[in-house]
Amino acid sequence: MTATSRPPSPPSSPSSPSSSSGRRLPADVVRGALIGSAEVVPGVSGGTLALVTGVYETLIGGAGHVVTAARYAVTGPRSQVRGELARVRWSVVVPVLVGMAAAVVVGSSVLEPVVTEHPVGSRAVFFGLVLASLAVPARMVGRWSAPLVLVAAVAAVAAFLLTGLPAASEREPSLLVVAVAAAVAICALVLPGVSGSFLLLTVGLYEPTLRAVADRDLAYVGAFALGAVVGLGSFVRVLQHLLDHHHALTLAVMTGLMAGSLRALWPWQGADRELAGPSGDVLPVVLLVLAGAALVVVLLLVEERLQRRTAAR
Repeated sequence: MTATSRPPSPPSSPSSPSSSSGRRLPADVVRGALIGSAEVVPGVSGGTLALVTGVYETLIGGAGHVVTAARYAVTGPRSQVRGELARVRWSVVVPVLVGMAAAVVVGSSVLEPVVTEHPVGSRAVFFGLVLASLAVPARMVGRWSAPLVLVAAVAAVAAFLLTGLPAASEREPSLLVVAVAAAVAICALVLPGVSGSFLLLTVGLYEPTLRAVADRDLAYVGAFALGAVVGLGSFVRVLQHLLDHHHALTLAVMTGLMAGSLRALWPWQGADRELAGPSGDVLPVVLLVLAGAALVVVLLLVEERLQRRTAAR
């Protein structure tokens, strides 16, 4: 998927050469790992990384077909189940999910301590990453009209205010609370600009969730997974409808949410997320911001080059 066009609908039957699939598979695992890593870090949106790496609408479309197949399996007609599942681009979705799962498990043990010990530097990298990522949905909108600009501005203000809320105190939550929180957080996974981990942090469930994954707490992880499935099934069809029928408007909202979420990633913050001016050794922080932005630029250039090669065949 390029930053300015929508991906074509998946074919009804497999037609891609096996050699092309073989070359793409490692890249899709890496894409999934990037998305999964983002979901472990508060303030960083996995949906944003999905947009940047070009698999966002493929994942949303695939999730929508799976949800529809599940509904047909329960309410009928069951003859449609296989057809809906066949419309999922499994050759992309499966490697991405494998990469995501691996990154979440590893990130729960490794990435979170790094962010905790180096909060300013970590936020600087993520700030640059999300800042550069704004170009992705902004270009996908196409022609920006005055109403679209207004909608994006409102979304940005909403995200700015949300990310300024102080974190709730952490506690040992009940499994019901875990499931409800997961149902809400999973919506952030598919909504660029909103971080699922950030929402968990706001309600005090970020650290407990990381510990549960790291400690293989099956009861907690099971409750979280159940809530995530329910939330995803309820939300993804709505989002897919918006992308299909209100593409520019939906992407304008996403652009605004991403812009507003930059508040959570401002490197210099107080204990209650109050913003502060640059202090200390500023130059390394600025360089980290530029490094994060450069990573996105490289990803976009690589994605565009791959798309051009595919189109030339």
